[in-house]
Amino acid sequence: MIRSMTGFSRSERDAPWGTVAWELRAVNHRYLETGLRLPEELRPLEAAFRQRITARLKRGKVDATLRLTWHPASDRELSLDLELAARVAEAAARIRERAGDLALPGTMDILRWPGVVREQERDVEPLAQLATVALDEALAGLDEARRREGAHLATVLAERLDGVAALAAETRAALPEIRAGLQARLLERLAALDLEAQPQRLEQELALQLGKIDVDEELDRLDAHVAEAQRILASPRDEANGRRLDFLMQEFNREANTLGSKSVDARTTRIAVELKVLIEQMREQVQNVE
Repeated sequence: MIRSMTGFSRSERDAPWGTVAWELRAVNHRYLETGLRLPEELRPLEAAFRQRITARLKRGKVDATLRLTWHPASDRELSLDLELAARVAEAAARIRERAGDLALPGTMDILRWPGVVREQERDVEPLAQLATVALDEALAGLDEARRREGAHLATVLAERLDGVAALAAETRAALPEIRAGLQARLLERLAALDLEAQPQRLEQELALQLGKIDVDEELDRLDAHVAEAQRILASPRDEANGRRLDFLMQEFNREANTLGSKSVDARTTRIAVELKVLIEQMREQVQNVE
C-alpha cells in the first residue's frame, strides 16, 4: 500500500464558547517537515500537536493551521479596579496643581491605565481538548486523501511496470535472431576480405562479439526489479515505501543504460529508449510517494 505525499484536509469543531478549525496542506518533501500556525492561547501545546502529526505521517512538507473564533456570547467579563482608578485620577489632579494648566485625564485615559481594567481569563482546557479532537479528524482526512492519491499512483506505476516487463520479454525473444545476425555479418566481412580464417580464431572472435552483447543478466535484473516493485505496490503493510521505489528507479535506469550501451541492433536500441521513457515516467510519479 502506498500513499501520496500531497493532500488537503479541513476539520471544524464547534462549542458554546467558540469554534476551532484545522487546515492541513501537504506536498512533496524528502523528509517530514511540519509547520504549525497556532492562536496565542494554544502556543504551549505546539509540541503536543506536532507529536500527533509526526505519529501519523512519515514524509512530506505539512502546513498545519489552527483558527480559533470566539462566539460573542462567550466574551470575557471585565473587572474594574476602582481603587486603582481613583488613585490614578488623584495623582493626575496633583500633577495639575503643581504643573499649572494641564488637562486632566478623561475616563478612557484612566481605563487604559495598566491594571485598571482586567479581563477574566478563559479556561484553556476545553479549548485544548476540542482542538486535539479536531486535529485527529483532520489527520484522518488527510490520510484518506493521500491514500486515494496513492491508489491512483499505484495504478499508473503498475501500468508502466507491465510495459517494462513486456520490453524485457521482447528483448529476450529477439536475442537469438540478433546473435544469428551478428554471426552472419561477421562471416560476410571475412568473406569480403577474401581471407582464409582459422576456425578456432573465428570461434574466438564470434564469442568475443557475442559476449559484448550478452544482456541476459541485465534482463534478469529487470525482471527482478519489476517483481519487487509490484510486491511493494501490492503490499498491505502500512509503511512508507517512497524511498524503496526511488532506489528501484535508479536500478531500472542502470539496466536500461547497459542495454543501450550493448546494443548492436536497431530493435534493442529502440527498446532501450522506450525503457528509459517508462522509467522516467515512473521516477516522476515515485517522487510523490510517501
